[in-house]
Amino acid sequence: MAVRYRCRYCNTELGSLPFNEEETIRKIHLFEVGEIEEFIEKDELGETIIHCICEHCEESLRQFPDYYALNKWIQ
Repeated sequence: MAVRYRCRYCNTELGSLPFNEEETIRKIHLFEVGEIEEFIEKDELGETIIHCICEHCEESLRQFPDYYALNKWIQ
């Protein structure tokens, strides 16, 4: 099953990789305890989605750092 990567701000799908779910989650060692629930979720079909940031949102956050205080700043 593939693991899908999606922007956490604009919800744009960035891509998917054909990894086993457990194997992929083990490889994500950069997260601290408690952060995994914030960045990794299962959708209604049971697929694993990893929330990251796309280039456009990253550039917007660089230009307008006050947006970091908002959960969703794209309407």
